[in-house]
Amino acid sequence: MDEVTTSWITRAWREWLRSALFIVVAVTAFRSAIADWNDVPTGSMKPTILEGDRIVVNKLAYDLRVPYTRWHLARWADPERGDIVVLSSPADDRRLVKRVIGLPGDTIAMVDNRLVVNGRPVATAPLDGELAAVVEPQGCDRVVAAERLGGHDHAMMITPGAPTLRSFGPIALPEGAYFIMGDNRDESYDSRHFGLVGRDRIIGRALAVAGSVDPDNHFWPRWKRFFTGLK
Repeated sequence: MDEVTTSWITRAWREWLRSALFIVVAVTAFRSAIADWNDVPTGSMKPTILEGDRIVVNKLAYDLRVPYTRWHLARWADPERGDIVVLSSPADDRRLVKRVIGLPGDTIAMVDNRLVVNGRPVATAPLDGELAAVVEPQGCDRVVAAERLGGHDHAMMITPGAPTLRSFGPIALPEGAYFIMGDNRDESYDSRHFGLVGRDRIIGRALAVAGSVDPDNHFWPRWKRFFTGLK
């Protein structure tokens, strides 16, 4: 390598490569340990989260981790029933977004699509009012209802006639294990299929929809979903 080339590389490093590298590391470390955004490619959380939503994830909701690792530096909370969480799948490490149904020590069952937590059926009701406003038309083959978990209502959906697991359990959850499911109960790959989720696999809590596009309509923005909270 001649002097001219060496001089150019040195000057480039000093003038912009070093700064660019610092920015890349800072941004990726922030997204790894503090907050992130994830694009949602499937409908497993309909009607709460739609395909094409970009969700904001608070990675400090439960703990602080060393960036790029699962090593915990501090822990101040655990996921609660009803939380929407982002996790690493125990089946193949894929990033998933699901709802926490069962906590360590719980007994979870489902009877004909009705959740039973610690021996008590989870309350459901017709979807109306504020919750109805977040649900896009799903067609006559879908049934949408409000389900009460963790002290508040959220929307859930079933598809009568779909080939799926509608009853299971009861399942006793050991220490450090969580049972998670999608709100689109009949089209969700979740704990019914790959089993319980360890605490260390839960990455953070989904807080809001930052933006949304409709993949079935030329990726046209769904303006009403921009900057809306999740529950």
